[in-house]
Amino acid sequence: MALRLEPVQARAHEPTSYEEALADELEAIFGRGVHDLPGLVAALNETGVRPADGADWTEESFRAEIARLGVKEQTR
Repeated sequence: MALRLEPVQARAHEPTSYEEALADELEAIFGRGVHDLPGLVAALNETGVRPADGADWTEESFRAEIARLGVKEQTR
């Protein structure tokens, strides 16, 4: 199964420096032809971008972070 990036159509806020750094690293990793989750996690661990707790990325922490970042804010 190939991973596919979908462009953001609207944001409630500008990306943080962390979000921009993570996006840049992911774009570079995908550009090198890495498309599987284990390879993605291994490549991220070779970068300076870390999860909030500063630990190495795991498949679980990557999934959780992408889910957290992808949550759409509720509008009233």
